Amino acid sequence: MAIINDPNITAQLQALAQSGTIDSSDVVALLNSSLPAGQQLQAGAGVTTGIYKRFGEFDKVNAKVEVVTTGLWSDDDGSLTNVFTSSQATETSGEYYYNLYKNDPAADSSAEIQFAVAYGHINGSGSVSLQTDDDALLPTKATYAQYKSILLEPTDDKFSFENTNGTADDSNSIYAINIQRARYREKMDPGNWSLELSGSNGVFRFIDDSGKKFGDTLGKAGRVFKVVSGSLNLGTENEATINSTTASNGEGYGLFYPDRGIMILNPSAISDTVGDVPAGTLVGDEGTDADKKNHERLYQAIKLGGDFQARRTENISTQHFFVRATNREFNYSNNPTYVNDDGSFVENVFETEPRTYITTVGLLNDSNEMIAVAKTSQPIEKSFDKEVLIKVKLSF
Repeated sequence: MAIINDPNITAQLQALAQSGTIDSSDVVALLNSSLPAGQQLQAGAGVTTGIYKRFGEFDKVNAKVEVVTTGLWSDDDGSLTNVFTSSQATETSGEYYYNLYKNDPAADSSAEIQFAVAYGHINGSGSVSLQTDDDALLPTKATYAQYKSILLEPTDDKFSFENTNGTADDSNSIYAINIQRARYREKMDPGNWSLELSGSNGVFRFIDDSGKKFGDTLGKAGRVFKVVSGSLNLGTENEATINSTTASNGEGYGLFYPDRGIMILNPSAISDTVGDVPAGTLVGDEGTDADKKNHERLYQAIKLGGDFQARRTENISTQHFFVRATNREFNYSNNPTYVNDDGSFVENVFETEPRTYITTVGLLNDSNEMIAVAKTSQPIEKSFDKEVLIKVKLSF
């Protein structure tokens, strides 16, 4: 209970009483002007006799944000154990990158792209040169330049990977793993992905180092983490294990950009650790007599590794609406089957004991335009001796 000791409020209430007509909303507004937020009265949510009811001040809870993490791949799967290419690999775009699928697109027309792999070289090595062919497209040079413009600062000419001395070595070539935009949505979840690559030296697992630090390195493309050799130790209480931050040749493995869904790998370090694949060394063929499609080699290493685990994370904004049907509300239906043509009830009992069954709640704006619909899991009986409270959660 709140006590209002304000002469101005008292005088205004007396003025309302003497006016001969009292609007309840005016009284509520007047009292709320002197009451603290936690003790204010609710307005605009009285009993309604129609099919619409306006939400009151305390029937809505806004500005709730929830962090949701789900599997990155199709069907919200967290692990991708096999990958497939499509006919795109033999087309012109296949000289730049390979789109990789969870299901074989040759057998499943609804197969969705999961991510793409590409190889880039700052000078165009690994693709046919203009000296060899006047119509050369230099796809490796275009690829390197594209990722450089997206991820690096304007003053950075090349991708650099931290070595064992704590300094960074420039690299003329890169591998890029680019997660399909619809897969990672808002951002990938750092510390929750691992990629197995297989070659002549065995199978090796790579993760990021976000679990080992509390501050992120920020750059043009947002947060940046190092790609390292290690294990997430999923299914245990142990934190992620980092085996090595560099290959035996002293070079760093790569960089991870969670806000862009991109991993940039150092071909030299990856090749030194993983070894060769059927298509050749993972360093890549830097010849310029033909388009070498070096990304085919990374694709083979991923396919042979057979396990790419990843999750995404999103900030979901939510609103909660409390739909209240008091005992005197929504006991009659405007469904045509509820009454006869002459307006009488189909069931005589509805005249003295009406009842309805709530199955749907519609949210409308001030123009009576439907903006959202909520369905109940089962019909909810409503009558004069029952009240119903339904909470509707709207996420966007």
